[in-house]
Amino acid sequence: MTIELRTMSADDWRAWRSVRLMALTDAPGAFGSRLQDWADAPEDGWRVRLSIPGAIDLLAFDADGNVPVGMATGTPDKNHDRRSELISMWVDPAVRGRGIATALITAIASWAVSTGATTLTVSVMSDNVAARRTYERNGFTVSHGPGDLLSGGRRELVMLRDLGPERTASEEQRTAGRNRADWR
Repeated sequence: MTIELRTMSADDWRAWRSVRLMALTDAPGAFGSRLQDWADAPEDGWRVRLSIPGAIDLLAFDADGNVPVGMATGTPDKNHDRRSELISMWVDPAVRGRGIATALITAIASWAVSTGATTLTVSVMSDNVAARRTYERNGFTVSHGPGDLLSGGRRELVMLRDLGPERTASEEQRTAGRNRADWR
């Protein structure tokens, strides 16, 4: 499978909406947002979501069929100058295990480095073992700091990935050739 990563803008809100609603339907407990919050959201709500200052929004497409199969966003961390956050990460269950998550994470990490970030963070539900393993395979480690408090008294787990030059170079070598991902 050849994957093409496309950067989305506010004008791409329909494509983003389609994939985001699939993600929220597939994994309702994995995100801070809920399907009912977005299912009937107006166009301007989607445009605002795709206009986070300094962020990058990516959709992964199966280039053979031009079908969206995943998504991720990189945002500057409002609380830490040298950190960026990976949010809204999702891959269609039908194509998991084919390197799409790694392609998205690698692209977001490269974007973060280009912004001057030295650390990439991601928050994950503590019981989402598959996501945790995916992040660990992509260089994230569990932070000692507490994540956001959720309803029911649960906390998200915060994971960190070092974006120093040594880490970035070794990651690029490790993933080279595994999955062709064009980023435009």
